[in-house]
Amino acid sequence: MNTKSVESTEERKTIKRAARKKAAPKPKRAPGVSRGEGKKKIRKASQGTRKR
Repeated sequence: MNTKSVESTEERKTIKRAARKKAAPKPKRAPGVSRGEGKKKIRKASQGTRKR
């Protein structure tokens, strides 16, 4: 969806929203896949070898 030709931001917003509504809904995330806060955190990342 190209909205570069539209000048006003309000009109551009309405066009984008309409296009989003028309688009196919995104599939749900698989149950095994977590994102963001659901991910397991590592305690401390390894620092690597020091220069001196």
